[in-house]
Amino acid sequence: MLERVLVRGRATPPEPPRRRGATSLDPEPDRLGPLRALLGAIPWLQVGLGTTVLLLAAMVPWATGEVLAAMDRKIMAIDVRGELVGENRNALERHVGDWIGRSYFATDLAEVKTALEQRPWVASAAVRRVWPDRLVVDVRERKPLAYWNHEQLVSRTGRLFAPANRDVAGRLPLLAGPDDRVRDVIDMARHLSESLAAEEIGFAGLALEERGAWTLRLANGIEVALGRDQVEQRFERFLTVYRDQLAPRADQVTRVDARYSNGVAVQWKPLVSDSGKNT
Repeated sequence: MLERVLVRGRATPPEPPRRRGATSLDPEPDRLGPLRALLGAIPWLQVGLGTTVLLLAAMVPWATGEVLAAMDRKIMAIDVRGELVGENRNALERHVGDWIGRSYFATDLAEVKTALEQRPWVASAAVRRVWPDRLVVDVRERKPLAYWNHEQLVSRTGRLFAPANRDVAGRLPLLAGPDDRVRDVIDMARHLSESLAAEEIGFAGLALEERGAWTLRLANGIEVALGRDQVEQRFERFLTVYRDQLAPRADQVTRVDARYSNGVAVQWKPLVSDSGKNT
């Protein structure tokens, strides 16, 4: 009976006795734990993809440069296009001939454009590449409106320019005045020429003196002095007198002075005039 109890109630071996005054050892702390946690929180897939994209982006300029260098050729021809009157096509092609033989890709098209637009007749130039070895230049010329001070031309946009061959502009009105008043002269000329056209009178030119006086020239050679003040009223007075009295004898008139308050003074050509001037 005693043996059976002992078998069933076998005791657990007791803990080894501790030495008096001794302490137990705690488990050693994991110093790499925070680092492992940090590394575990990093999305390595996204980081890898981002790094790959950056590397590819950095390689694109280099690869592009290598490809362009392999494809680059020398410019062999430059074609000039556009409706030309003042400019000579061959002269323009010779002017841009300095770029023949240069790199197709490295040539600065803005430089070619600037060089062309420095020529008096050229208002604008558009330059483009045509593969594999050609440049095409589209030129737009200035459209002359009138001669200016006998030495220059003035374009329809009011730009003064002085080409060596200005006579190719053909028969145009002659405008004159200070260069800083060119826009005023153009505006006045347009206004007067429209009024003259309504009366079927040809317009030949207009001059503005330094002191501000206006002188109109008709296509039949008659000069009309309009002065500085009340120019519009004086011009209307001249039109009235011309329409009613002078038109039939216009070939006998040299000058009309409209600077009077109640009329005009007419200077006749010497061969058909007894007194030289009538008022």
